[in-house]
Amino acid sequence: MTFYTLSYLEKHQQMNQLINNLVMIVFIILIAIMAVKYFRHRLITRYRDFGIIFFLLLLLFAGFQITDMEKNTTKQAQTSQMVPFIKSVAMDHHVKTSQVVVNSTTLTDGIIVRIKDADYRVNLSDSGDNYTLTRAHVIDHRVKLEK
Repeated sequence: MTFYTLSYLEKHQQMNQLINNLVMIVFIILIAIMAVKYFRHRLITRYRDFGIIFFLLLLLFAGFQITDMEKNTTKQAQTSQMVPFIKSVAMDHHVKTSQVVVNSTTLTDGIIVRIKDADYRVNLSDSGDNYTLTRAHVIDHRVKLEK
């Protein structure tokens, strides 16, 4: 079972978006380089062809990013709910936030919260503004901790 710490949830919210933006910037730079080379050497059409290929790759990558945007927005909203939840659990149980880990990156009913060495199942209300913790016992005690 994989558990996630508060620092992992805070750091990895923007990581995928950053990587996608960097790839798009690289494609734009490659297109600009190929355009400059093509305008300098108009008889060599390979620069134009490379520019077209990079432009098509940019369009393809932008299309993938747009289709994933809604899914990522929803997931980031749910992940951003997890940060105050972990802080609230830590405050209620008088422990540090580093001692609280969860087995999901999204706040949903039924996730497992580990406080120190004790496991609890989260029962969320219908509105999602309050929760109860019920003592739980996991079958597989091997834990992978993502920090």
